[in-house]
Amino acid sequence: MKKDIENIEDIKLMVDTFYEKVNQNEKLSAIFNDHAGVEWTAHLDKMYNFWNTVLFSKGTYKGSPFKKHAPLPIDKSHFDEWLTLFAKNIDDHFEGSVAEDAKQTAKNIGLTFQAKLNLL
Repeated sequence: MKKDIENIEDIKLMVDTFYEKVNQNEKLSAIFNDHAGVEWTAHLDKMYNFWNTVLFSKGTYKGSPFKKHAPLPIDKSHFDEWLTLFAKNIDDHFEGSVAEDAKQTAKNIGLTFQAKLNLL
C-alpha cells in the first residue's frame, strides 16, 4: 500500500524520481539539458524547497519560477507531457490528499504558465 506525501524525505523521492523520468523523456530532456542547461544538483535542491513550501507551507522557497521558463522554446505539448509524467510519478509512489494536492498544484502552475505564454 502506498502512503501519502508526509515530509521532506517524501518530497525528495517525488522530485528525484520525477526528474529521472524527465531526463529519460526525449521531448523534455532536451528542454532541461540542451536549452536551459540545468545544473541538476542546484535545480533539485530548489525543487525540494519549492514543493516543501507549496505542500507544507515551510517557506523554504523564494523565487519566481516563471522567469526561468519564459525564454524556453516550449509549447502546450511540453506542458502536457510534463503534467502527464508528474501525475504518473505521483501515482507510482504515493496516494492520499497531499499527493492529490501536488497533482492539482502542478496542473494549476502549468495552466498559469501557459496563460502567461499565450499558449492556451
